[in-house]
Amino acid sequence: MKITINEVKNKKDLRKFVAFPYKLYKGNKYWIPQLKKDEMSLFIKEKNPAFDFCDVKLWLAYKNEQVVGRIAGIINHNFIEKWKNKYARFGWIDFVDDENVPKALLNTVENWAKENGMDAVHGPLGFTDLDPEGMLIEGFEELGTIATIYNYPYYAEHLEKYGYSKDIDWIEYEIKIPDKVPEKVERIAGITLKKNKLEILKVSKIKEMKPYMVELFEVMNSAYKDLYGFVPLSEKQIRSYIEQYISFANPKFISIILDGDGKVAAFGITFPSLSKSFQKARGKLFPFGFIHILKALKKNNLVDLYLVAVRPDLQGKGVNSLLFSELIKIYINHNFEKAESNPELETNSKVQAQWKFFDRRQHKRRRCFIKHL
Repeated sequence: MKITINEVKNKKDLRKFVAFPYKLYKGNKYWIPQLKKDEMSLFIKEKNPAFDFCDVKLWLAYKNEQVVGRIAGIINHNFIEKWKNKYARFGWIDFVDDENVPKALLNTVENWAKENGMDAVHGPLGFTDLDPEGMLIEGFEELGTIATIYNYPYYAEHLEKYGYSKDIDWIEYEIKIPDKVPEKVERIAGITLKKNKLEILKVSKIKEMKPYMVELFEVMNSAYKDLYGFVPLSEKQIRSYIEQYISFANPKFISIILDGDGKVAAFGITFPSLSKSFQKARGKLFPFGFIHILKALKKNNLVDLYLVAVRPDLQGKGVNSLLFSELIKIYINHNFEKAESNPELETNSKVQAQWKFFDRRQHKRRRCFIKHL
């Protein structure tokens, strides 16, 4: 049966694009549905600052007049300028297990990329590095997080069949929260605090963090600058992320380290896991979705590590131990049992070294694929 590819042209089509995974993953106990309102906003130019430097196309695949797949094509001009690679991205790719569907979707993105002078297509990637990225290739029977992609095992098989190969992998860990801070971590933290004249920011309300919020992202921009494909967030994007997400964070689960001048030296932003609450919410905050989320924020045994960054001039000086020494104390006080690391590059030895003091399990792996045109 013929597969038809139609470009998303209006809000009706966009609603179909956002809704498709809910049908595809219905009944799957590992997939985490995103909030539909937030997903819609990602693809509306006026609401997503990434459109200032990204060309974007969305397509839907139809079979017998039914949606059977979707894909986004993105040309991030800031990425091209920084890395000197004329690569287009594909993202938000989902499809039924029919080899003709991903073939048609990928062909559409590849042709669009060629028309725009691109040399390769890689993904799944988002607009920025804070969007979910990487196709799951290990850990299909592990609960996902709201910050990551879940997909069926057949996805990667189809991509490889059509000429896509590994570019880079991310790995994820499940970390057991210890009964107390490991002795070596505590010792290194104490030495680091004194030697580098650092202090731990103590706040009880999120508004007390307001003077530091922009600086958090500036530290992230500098700390992540050499990581695979990273593009610094613009001032407009930083403001948008603060408004959408950080301003609603609970300072209890955030650790901020300041230097002797009162500047942000490092930070760790974590949240009680919202995975199961998002499953119960089924993509909507109302009428009852927000209740499940509020419950998860108040009572939980699992915590997600979202953003951890150390300023480059302080990397390798024990600051990570100081961050986690503080976070572990918080987790113990709130009865957390496990933590999800979320994705970290397999080549990022500095990040992986911090887990050696803990009982951990590497339980997921995801991949960025590439195809040269």
